[in-house]
Amino acid sequence: MVIDNIRNPCSRSIRLAAFLFATLALAGCSFIPQISPYRMEIQQGNMVNQEMVSKLTVGMTKEQVRFILGTPLIIDPFRVDRWDYVFLRQPENSSEVEKRRIVVFFEENKLKRLEGDVVAGGAKDAGAAPGASQSGR
Repeated sequence: MVIDNIRNPCSRSIRLAAFLFATLALAGCSFIPQISPYRMEIQQGNMVNQEMVSKLTVGMTKEQVRFILGTPLIIDPFRVDRWDYVFLRQPENSSEVEKRRIVVFFEENKLKRLEGDVVAGGAKDAGAAPGASQSGR
């Protein structure tokens, strides 16, 4: 009976050490599936598409442009005749980022020209590449 009492504390510590070793060994294994947090879709700025830009024509007032494209993300206080529309979108669980940038220029509170990633209404028929400076009609 004395021998049994001596073996129990020793065998408990051996079992505990074996359990801890197995836990640490399994924690470092690469075959355990990785659990990653859910990453929601992130949208920032103004979503401006080709259909919206196609409605713009040279000579429109600032109010008409704001009605079509929405409130610009950036209005530079030093250049009030320039509006910047910036859009960033990162789909859920993805590292890819979709970026768009449209710059609207005014002269005497009338639309003069567009620059950016979406082609102006008349320029898409002429075969102009997106991203180039374009003037609407």
